[in-house]
Amino acid sequence: MLLYIIRHGDPDYANDCLTERGKKQAAALAERFAAHGVRFDEIYSSPLGRAIQTAEPTCEKQGISYNIEEWMSENLCFADLSITNEKGERDWAFAGPNARMLDISGTWHESPHFPPTAAAGYKRIADASDEFLARLGYVRDGLHYKVAAPSDKLIAAFCHHGLGTTWLSHMLSIPPNIFWASFDIAHTGITIVRFNNTPRTAPQCLCLSDTAHVKKVCS
Repeated sequence: MLLYIIRHGDPDYANDCLTERGKKQAAALAERFAAHGVRFDEIYSSPLGRAIQTAEPTCEKQGISYNIEEWMSENLCFADLSITNEKGERDWAFAGPNARMLDISGTWHESPHFPPTAAAGYKRIADASDEFLARLGYVRDGLHYKVAAPSDKLIAAFCHHGLGTTWLSHMLSIPPNIFWASFDIAHTGITIVRFNNTPRTAPQCLCLSDTAHVKKVCS
């Protein structure tokens, strides 16, 4: 199975929709999939408007409907993993390089750098990821996945920056503070994770935040 994790296009956060630039990015994304013969078996989306609007051009071109996954909402993730910054504004607790310096033994959330809700928020996403992947035939077992239902499907998930990086941290078994500080995903960036169909598999990231489609069309 190949899992495509796609961040939404350039957003108007206040109105939870795409800007005109974001709409062009979403259209370019759909065109890129069509040009390369990428046809999804199933498409999933966060319930938020900016993710849905990014998924829609691909759904329309491929003649497939999207399925809403409530746990992919950025709102829930932001509530658990944000703090009030020096300007009095809410921002991601992991913003900037400081998170890279924290303990990677599993106690990162005990740092005053993170809010009290961080550990529970991360676990909520991890548990939801496990449930989602189990539905697709890949059951979490420690650092690996048991392949309960081998599949050659292409699955797309349209979601967000904070949710996406947190999800990838868990799926790839990389300490979250290291992942947040060291990796990023751009608007309509395509990340592909492969699940091999062996009895037990460790997912592998084939590419992270590929944005070749927007560099030519609307960069």
